[in-house]
Amino acid sequence: MNLPPLQWETQRVFLAVLRTGSLSAAARALGIAQATARRRIDALEGSVGTSLFVRSPAGLMPTDTARELIGHAQSMALAAEAFARAASAQANVPGGTVRVTSNQLLGVEVLPSMLREIRAAQPQLALELSVSNRLEDLALQEADVAVRIRRPVEASVVTRHVGDLRVGLYATAGLLEYRGRPRCANELSEYPVIGPDRNLAEQAFLAQQGFACTGEHAVFRSDDHLAQFAALRAGLGIGVCSSQLARRHDLVRVLPEQVDFPVDVWVAMHQDLKRVRRVSLVFDALSQSLSEFLTDAWLDS
Repeated sequence: MNLPPLQWETQRVFLAVLRTGSLSAAARALGIAQATARRRIDALEGSVGTSLFVRSPAGLMPTDTARELIGHAQSMALAAEAFARAASAQANVPGGTVRVTSNQLLGVEVLPSMLREIRAAQPQLALELSVSNRLEDLALQEADVAVRIRRPVEASVVTRHVGDLRVGLYATAGLLEYRGRPRCANELSEYPVIGPDRNLAEQAFLAQQGFACTGEHAVFRSDDHLAQFAALRAGLGIGVCSSQLARRHDLVRVLPEQVDFPVDVWVAMHQDLKRVRRVSLVFDALSQSLSEFLTDAWLDS
């Protein structure tokens, strides 16, 4: 499909309509007039020679042609965001925007307080936090700094191992007071447990570590680690948790000889960003804060 050149603003409106389901909502999200949004969609439809949206009770629904264009528009959006971050400040000054990405559990439970300290020390910084279990591509600079629980393998990425999460079995004091504390591994089958739902690989891994979390005693199942952690803190059952987070929430260790394994944590950034001061500041500060957070629980054990 050969299209005449189109400005990024046209594709930007296209993405906004996809995300919001209406022209009016897209216009509000972009801070433009609805008539302007309509003209840009008309221009894009004129370029491809067909309609991109059809009206439905749920709003504007994308046609097959629109779905074919989504990936290209999203790639342009990522490139535009990376350009905006790169242009937000000079390389040798600490101000500007830095985008950090992390999985959900660390992004919600651990990183916000660390980012607050970074902002206190560098108030000219603006921080973006992408909380998702999707691994954003550092090689494409979808994010500036990544916190990951497996070592990044991209050739163009600088990595730093900052420590390990020490994972074991935990429960609330209230649950153990009500049910009693299991005295051996065999008794664990008599207790409610929390584990993965459809993630068979994770179920198999935990079974190898000594934690069978399937069957009738798995009273709460979710493939979302943040949801598992919330269920654990709510007292729904016994589940896996890092000692660092367990200590923060007064969770009680159960059968330490049954399950005890490390999960390594890495901080990474694209090697071309080493010279950008604001990114290197965030990379170093997060590395130090995470290292202290991860080390304390090992020293206390």
